[in-house]
Amino acid sequence: MPKKISIKRFSEWGIPFENVMFIAGPCSAESEEQLLQTALGLKGSAVNVLRAGIWKPRTRPGSFEGVGSEGLKWLKNAGNAINVPVTTEVATPEHVEECLKAGIDVLWIGARTTTNPFAVQAVADALKGVDVPVLVKNPINPDIELWGGALERLDRVGIKKLGAIHRGFSTYEKSKFRNQPIWRIPLEAKHRNPQLPMFCDPSHICGNRDLLFSVAQNAMDLLFDGLMLEVHIDPASALSDSKQQLTPEGYNRLLSKLKIKKISTESEDFRKHIKTLRLEIDNLDHQLLELLAKRMSNSRKIAFHKMNYDISLFQPDRFEETAKSWVKEGQGLSQDLSEEFLARLYQFIHEESLRVQEEVLSD
Repeated sequence: MPKKISIKRFSEWGIPFENVMFIAGPCSAESEEQLLQTALGLKGSAVNVLRAGIWKPRTRPGSFEGVGSEGLKWLKNAGNAINVPVTTEVATPEHVEECLKAGIDVLWIGARTTTNPFAVQAVADALKGVDVPVLVKNPINPDIELWGGALERLDRVGIKKLGAIHRGFSTYEKSKFRNQPIWRIPLEAKHRNPQLPMFCDPSHICGNRDLLFSVAQNAMDLLFDGLMLEVHIDPASALSDSKQQLTPEGYNRLLSKLKIKKISTESEDFRKHIKTLRLEIDNLDHQLLELLAKRMSNSRKIAFHKMNYDISLFQPDRFEETAKSWVKEGQGLSQDLSEEFLARLYQFIHEESLRVQEEVLSD
């Protein structure tokens, strides 16, 4: 993620919103009637931008791949019917040209396109000199540098109304999610560039409407700037991603339960108690660091013994045995320590231990 890109303030995008921006609409524009009825179903709801896919990148040929340029007029008319701006995905310079001609207000670059720097650069070149908000979804795989590179390419051609969309990541691990949230990656992106508006796309993270609320609430708890949710007038008949789309009524129910969190409070009681707990945490963190330093010191000593006997740095049996022990012992100590966290933490510590041992060999 680029550490310095020139971004216009979110409030200067020309889109009215209060604390959180909501982008909603069908996965795909399927017909003029379907799009208009969905929009009218959302009228009066908390919707700042109407979305719909016009060109759909699909894994297999023969699937519904969108209605094409004809749908841009439908989308614009649907947005006008409820008096909100509209957005769609672009993947080629031709898409950009068609959208600009149709007066589409906001563009987004999808995960599959973000994965390909050549494709992103072609889109960026087509947008040179244009003043339009552009949102960039994270790449399919958990690669923060690839995500940042896409944003940087747009920044370099002069796009200043930039935002990012977290839509989860494809991993080899089994999960209840369609795409793993891996929240640490968008949080790191936000840390590197605090002015970058960060949206969450619960629909593509979940792949299942029953999980949408919990992910949407997580995003609000983590101070995301907005949500992008798929809403269809009749999800059961949708030509793409029917299981993750809400009805307009379902969308309103979800938003009614959503709690928008604040970053601070004037409550003295809260401040007093949080200060005490944080001091405890700071002390525990210090102890953890001391223990990690001692552990790495031992790793360095082990490296000398391995070197003297021509033993490999990586010991597969030892790694497997200790990793399992970490998870079992950790979960026995506290239910707050998840299996995923313990496994990942041990992986990080083990990798650092190997790095320390490699230093010994290279001296």
